Amino acid sequence: MELNRQTYLALLKEGKAAFQEGDPSDACPYDQYSADQAQQFGARYWTKGYLAARTAAEAGNPQAEASTGQ
Repeated sequence: MELNRQTYLALLKEGKAAFQEGDPSDACPYDQYSADQAQQFGARYWTKGYLAARTAAEAGNPQAEASTGQ
């Protein structure tokens, strides 16, 4: 996995899709505690995407889903 902007955006979408499918937040397929930098990167941005989708759903604002919180 290349650690770049394209991968970052794909991971955000993956996390958002997981929320939409009803997956629990601990269903992240990446290991944040791994020694592998790609696994840490994946966990960080998958989780950000998941949280952005959850926050938007809780707020009832689909526009907020586009925000990455940065």
